[in-house]
Amino acid sequence: MTLYRAVAQDLADMIRGGSLGLGDRLPSVRSLCRSRGVSPSTVLHAYESLEAHGLIESRPRSGYYVSTRLASVPVPRATRPKSRSTRVSVSDLVFDTLEASRDRGVIPLGSAFPSPTLFPWTKLARYLGSSARRMDPWNTVESLPPGSSDLRRQIARRYLRLGMNIGIEQIIITAGALEALNLALQTVVRPGDTIAVESPTFYGCLQAAERLAVHVVEIPTHPRDGIDLGALSRAIAKHPIRACWFMTTLHHPTGAIVPADKKRDLVRLLSTHGIPLIEDDAYAELQFASTPSPPAKAFDKKGLVMHCGSFSKCLAPGYRLGWVAGGRFSEEIARRKIESSLATSLPIQQCIAGMLKDGGYDSHLAGLRRSLANQQSAVLNSVSGHFPAGYRVAAPAGGYFLWIECAASVNSIEVHRLALDYGISIAPGPMFSARRQFSNFVRLNCGHPWTPAMDRAIARLGEILRRR
Repeated sequence: MTLYRAVAQDLADMIRGGSLGLGDRLPSVRSLCRSRGVSPSTVLHAYESLEAHGLIESRPRSGYYVSTRLASVPVPRATRPKSRSTRVSVSDLVFDTLEASRDRGVIPLGSAFPSPTLFPWTKLARYLGSSARRMDPWNTVESLPPGSSDLRRQIARRYLRLGMNIGIEQIIITAGALEALNLALQTVVRPGDTIAVESPTFYGCLQAAERLAVHVVEIPTHPRDGIDLGALSRAIAKHPIRACWFMTTLHHPTGAIVPADKKRDLVRLLSTHGIPLIEDDAYAELQFASTPSPPAKAFDKKGLVMHCGSFSKCLAPGYRLGWVAGGRFSEEIARRKIESSLATSLPIQQCIAGMLKDGGYDSHLAGLRRSLANQQSAVLNSVSGHFPAGYRVAAPAGGYFLWIECAASVNSIEVHRLALDYGISIAPGPMFSARRQFSNFVRLNCGHPWTPAMDRAIARLGEILRRR
């Protein structure tokens, strides 16, 4: 990491961690040069980077300050779902929204995917071609589930960088994180069982529950620090919960990151009751912080946490490559993988393994995170300028989604349909709830390069919202 990036990252961590509050003055260029032993150009470059990310603002003849741009915009309120368990029916709404996002002529504010232009396709093609040319035909048999030993070894090394000792025998390669999550769920529940999910939650979780005829109990979640452990404890006392499906880092759709000590308490609570945790960690590599938050799996001592990850959101969308570190359930998950899809493409496994081994992955991630942070700042600025007063939004410390609470009178499904008439897609709030709650919420995608057309689309959304 270059000097200016190291300085910028340390200051960004202080801002996001609250050590530097909104409106606080940053150290002068001269004082920071002295304390860090760097040149004025290094400090100025760092401050320029932070300003581009929307974290700080310069004031003529005064210096640099932590940005107050969002000081008047409150965070969405913590959710208050009913404590009853319920059957799920959200697939029609989800498919309708996803279908709208496939049209290239639509401004993809409702898309679930980042822009394909952000990924290193040329490098991936080289690695893919090389892996196919050098592949031993016998590897096609030897790499049946749990998968390529080369790739699983590289994944295990990335766990080790987080202080986690996960043996490659626990890691099963899958066709994306969604297959990993579904296999994990199928391993620990049966039709009629009850699982706990966050409120709101990733619609893929709800679709999986719907398909398996599983009941869900929705647990209150705050858009900044995630799951309400007190409410979860009460739900466990009230319902026969067989498993939990949670996203503890860069939660979808809110962007919440559960603090490390709270993750430890979560694992301890579930371990006390012998309840497995399916941890969806598909966005973990997109954290902006230089020191990422560890997953809940880091605190698992009994093998009850099934940690599911993916390269689809951070390196190779369309390659559909993920994994699950299954703990005590690893062997059963591998068997279910064989039953469901037999194996995942070996050339793709070897391609990703090669990129991880050679360091190309980390280099790509650094640039991707910068791009996403810049794009988030641009979307937040546009929303601030165009949306009617009274909205609430959290600015996640990573990823590419914004979860926005609009006025109580807003029907986001209606807004979705009206926006499509103007060639704009959004994701309406009810698709993230088993009970079709969050009718006045929308999820916006920040994962596409900022253009004047995007700004005009957000301005149009603001006009639609003013009429509601």
